[in-house]
Amino acid sequence: MADTVSDHENHGTEPVTDHVHRSAWAADLERPEHAADRELLVEEAITAVENTVGGSLVQLVTHEAHGHPSAYLYEPLEETFGDAVHWEYVCQCNCGGHIVRVEV
Repeated sequence: MADTVSDHENHGTEPVTDHVHRSAWAADLERPEHAADRELLVEEAITAVENTVGGSLVQLVTHEAHGHPSAYLYEPLEETFGDAVHWEYVCQCNCGGHIVRVEV
């Protein structure tokens, strides 16, 4: 795995991560640009997983504007990673967003 983020288009916004994570971390997908653009949220969730070293995990913290992540995030994760990763829904935050834990 490279030491920089993948080449997913970031829509002119600050990327969710700018390096490879070698230990557990949380990807903040609750910024205003994520509320306004579900496609961006999904792209950056995939980037977050791609930039997490095997044997570790990333918690995808999604914006409340899009509802439960099963409606829009699980299918792209399955299509992109198949059985290479395992994800599970953790909870809904007090702020209304949702947390999905992805083990790489």
